[in-house]
Amino acid sequence: MKKSMVLFGAILAAVFLTAGCGGDSSSTGNNTTPQDPSFATDIQPILSSRCATSGCHDGANSTGTGLIMTLGSAYANLVNVNSTEVPSLKRVLPGDAANSYLVDKIEGTAAVGDRMPLTGSALTATQIQTIRNWINQGAENN
Repeated sequence: MKKSMVLFGAILAAVFLTAGCGGDSSSTGNNTTPQDPSFATDIQPILSSRCATSGCHDGANSTGTGLIMTLGSAYANLVNVNSTEVPSLKRVLPGDAANSYLVDKIEGTAAVGDRMPLTGSALTATQIQTIRNWINQGAENN
């Protein structure tokens, strides 16, 4: 009986310790999609943790696109800027997530290139919807 209680306690502790790991939550630390997301609070943390990583859109390499998504650079490089892969599309077209190339890339539906981020897992549905909401609400630098 004691061995089973110790084993149960160890399993329970492991579950609680790993519950916060994995990066599947939104930038706000839960799975709730912000309905009125702000760039600084909700979008930049996603970009910083998933896009502006070493060898990607961090400025050192920027995957050949010149798209730097680090704090202080991301907004100006995304909003109303033509995509280098499909110049007829804006990376972020304020008010129109469906016609924003960033959304195509993070959803894996772009006609050119691969889903972003290239390394690691795809963005979560919550993260993608947060970005969509921000774009659809005007992609403000707030």
